[in-house]
Amino acid sequence: MIETVIDALYFFIPAYVANTFACILGKGRPVDLGRNFFDGRRIIGNGVTIRGSLSGIVCGVIAGALLSMDLLLVILLAAGAIAGDAAGSFTKRRLGMERGSPAPVLDQLNFVAGGLLFASVLGPPPLAWILVIVALTPFGHLLVNKAGYLLKMKDVPW
Repeated sequence: MIETVIDALYFFIPAYVANTFACILGKGRPVDLGRNFFDGRRIIGNGVTIRGSLSGIVCGVIAGALLSMDLLLVILLAAGAIAGDAAGSFTKRRLGMERGSPAPVLDQLNFVAGGLLFASVLGPPPLAWILVIVALTPFGHLLVNKAGYLLKMKDVPW
């Protein structure tokens, strides 16, 4: 059982790194370039930036490369995590939620869904890994975000 947990978390490191470093290194122009969707609300909002997205993907790829992981898998996990985060922001805007407003589950698992979905192009990871990632990520995500908030790197602790 512990081996399954370790294998699952190891597999997902590029996505975790991409999601974390997108936040740390993000700032600047938003990926939606300030444009609105047909509903009059921002497409994604200011929280998902070009610099953060690219930096997150690069950092995720570097992490995976340092771990000698398959390059295509690493790219898919990192890019999927960023895309999942953007999809979560898109969803929050459609629901009329402002940037920074809490959306339990969506805030913690949007990048997980994206990473797993993109990586599944190469074949689905074992179900046990998916369950471990989905079960443990919300706790880790909240801890990392709380630390980022305390270090003044984030505006909100979630």
